[in-house]
Amino acid sequence: MKRIIAAGGAAAGLLAAAIVTTPAHAADKIATDVLAGTPFAANQIAQFWLGEKAANLIGASPYGVETKPVSAKLVSKGGPAPDSKPGIVPAIGDEKKSTARSKNVNLPKTTGKVFFLGADGNPHWCSATSVQAGYRNLVATAGHCVYDTGKNAHVLDKWVFIPGYYKAKAPWGIYVGKQAFTHYDFDVYEDADRDYAFVTVYNGVTLDGASEVKEAEAAKYAENVRKVVTSTFKTKEELDAFLKANPKASDKSTKETKTTYEVDKTKVVPKGTEHSTLNESATADEFLSFNPGKSDSDDGGWAAGTGVTTVEMDPKDYEGDPSYHSEDRKTLYFYKKVNGETRYYKRTFWVNYGFKATTKEVWTHKAERYFVVALRDIGRLGDNVGGQGLAYNQKVGKPVYVFGYPSGSHPDGNYAFTGHTLKWTYGKTFAVQAPAIKGEELVGTKSSFTGEGALGSSWLVNYSSGRRLGYLNGVTIGVSDTDNNNRYDTSYSPYFDGELYGVYKSAANLWSGKIV
Repeated sequence: MKRIIAAGGAAAGLLAAAIVTTPAHAADKIATDVLAGTPFAANQIAQFWLGEKAANLIGASPYGVETKPVSAKLVSKGGPAPDSKPGIVPAIGDEKKSTARSKNVNLPKTTGKVFFLGADGNPHWCSATSVQAGYRNLVATAGHCVYDTGKNAHVLDKWVFIPGYYKAKAPWGIYVGKQAFTHYDFDVYEDADRDYAFVTVYNGVTLDGASEVKEAEAAKYAENVRKVVTSTFKTKEELDAFLKANPKASDKSTKETKTTYEVDKTKVVPKGTEHSTLNESATADEFLSFNPGKSDSDDGGWAAGTGVTTVEMDPKDYEGDPSYHSEDRKTLYFYKKVNGETRYYKRTFWVNYGFKATTKEVWTHKAERYFVVALRDIGRLGDNVGGQGLAYNQKVGKPVYVFGYPSGSHPDGNYAFTGHTLKWTYGKTFAVQAPAIKGEELVGTKSSFTGEGALGSSWLVNYSSGRRLGYLNGVTIGVSDTDNNNRYDTSYSPYFDGELYGVYKSAANLWSGKIV
């Protein structure tokens, strides 16, 4: 898919009053792609993930493109630096509220998993979070969880966000991605310093049973979300009554021409004729009826389809004179002179009857009804789970909470996380670099998260456990074992500066709409 460059950063409106500072940014540094351009396309994507009892969600595995650890090093000089004054965007619900405090760490409702088809064509997932936006429809995650750099930076297919995901359950619905935004340097150069993305999403949907549609409409749906119910009937009258009662059903009756064959004892045909019937123990009378003018003791000249079997017998067993038949007239006993010598024989008869063919049309009366998974609109993402605020150009060294779904093992083989449940870590940020992935201005935090599944985890500063809200200030793009003890100890993220805010600003006031 060819990239188009956003025409400009339209962030005026609902968020303008909430922004503390507005750094300048160039529109040509923002790349955008359509994920699902129409409600119908989005509907198909939702059906793909929810159909067949959510089999694709259950079968998804943590994305592995950039979750393999890259060695990161702490830096004492240089590193990330603000490119303008610090700024924040308040979280949804916190635009005019003060921060509350809580002794416990309550997990945010905004965090969840994004699902998509990877370059291998298989379903995968990353971590992500809902963020503040004018239409409450924005998701933030790692750039690698949206853009497939393995295929020349195409976007990943069938992209959806499910907040609060747990074992194929979507407590607040499923949200299909509409349009993705990232920095031009990540789009073109795969620059890890810009490995972030914002995605606008359609209103959420959830399953609402199955609805009946006509055959032509059902053909538009993927096989895994449609069901065909077939009914058969003994008579056409029963079928017609059914079709009248079910106007969306289709008549699928079939007609078959059947031919039946019966024995015709009034004629004979040569042996081997298809559908003929061979009688190998015919009476002499049956045999002679097809050989008029012949004697059953003649030496041949029989009609086609008839014949005899003659064997010589012991004279001692011969009981009559000159010739005679068995009681059932199926065997003839006779003698004749052969080269002046009397010889004795017994003979049996066979006839090969012909057939009568009867052809008729046989109808199988049946009808089909078509059902597809029905979806119900449940409203906007931010209205259902809220949305974190955004903080950029912040001083390195602030404490952050990291929320995500880590999975996989440490280098020593220890599987500390399953990826099934949302986890968190807490620590201060510090400057790191990862030159192998073009990461010169990154921030890190001490975290035991393993790489798989943690990609896209949200970093929140000033997180209020009571309100479950804070300010997004990073997304995990990798993990590292900095002390070489075969256990991951550091997660790292791009530094959120004014250029990130520019990407956010381009996405934050775009309407998505409904898909049903």
